[in-house]
Amino acid sequence: MASLPLRALTLRQLQFFSVLVEEGHFGRAAKRLAITQPALSNAIKQMEKLLGAELLTRSTHRLQLTPVGAEVLARTDFLVNTFEVALRDIESTVQRGRAFVRVGVIPSASARVTSAVSEFLEAGNREVEIAWRDAPSTILLAELRSGQLDMAVAAITEPPGGLACIDLFRDPLVLVVRQGHALAAAGDASWEAIGKEQLVLFESGSMPALGNPARAQFEQGAEPYRVSYSETLYALVRSGQALGLMPRLYTSSLRDPELVVLPLLKPRVERRVVLAYLPGSMRNVVAQELIAFLRERLPQSGEAAVRRVAAKGKRSRR
Repeated sequence: MASLPLRALTLRQLQFFSVLVEEGHFGRAAKRLAITQPALSNAIKQMEKLLGAELLTRSTHRLQLTPVGAEVLARTDFLVNTFEVALRDIESTVQRGRAFVRVGVIPSASARVTSAVSEFLEAGNREVEIAWRDAPSTILLAELRSGQLDMAVAAITEPPGGLACIDLFRDPLVLVVRQGHALAAAGDASWEAIGKEQLVLFESGSMPALGNPARAQFEQGAEPYRVSYSETLYALVRSGQALGLMPRLYTSSLRDPELVVLPLLKPRVERRVVLAYLPGSMRNVVAQELIAFLRERLPQSGEAAVRRVAAKGKRSRR
């Protein structure tokens, strides 16, 4: 149990602290909170007194978190976000008679996840309000830890600390080449066969952790182009300037007769696609039921998609 002074902390004080750090300025934070600047300053001082530690260092031009302040902020954000989402949950249940669930998904898996969630809603004839969030895995996992999401389908290369994870399926890297390229006729590709070819890959997400070690092992030539969007990657491949290296999920909706998707073997490099959530009790029963449903449904749809992509590659070669 928390010490008696610490238990005197209020949610309002925590909200003040969270907004102040976000704004980085007492005046802006006070305006956003619709309170006076002295009232905000006093609230933060009271927090520091109750905690027995300084949370912020103040100067004329900036505020900076102390090490203790950074630790407190992480837990403050979780409490504030959880409280706000819980209020939304209560409002949705009381006023509209439906549960509220926040789902995060990486863009490459969005078609599969949204389809599975639709099946869940139709099968149970449920009145549920779903809030969707699409973002890279690192952002989704951070928002999950802070209480902004109930669950997230994300790609990882190592276990994310503090979260429960259910393995759904593996998503291997593939090579996207222009129709007519020498590798297109082979049906698949090896890292060794890529040789000194110019590559293009995503600059963020799991690609650096997946692609760089393999490139180093096989002494790939020029530094690859790094892009943010699949449209740019495909354009570079289509123009003959590079070969595309990307997770197979991204190619599931690719319908371009100029491009060929090749399995990339020897070695086969994969990322783990997981369903992640905070361990412990969930906010509502529907969120628990949806996690259980996705746990069973998504691996099955993943296997089906693997076969479709492979078949499409064979048709393209003809």
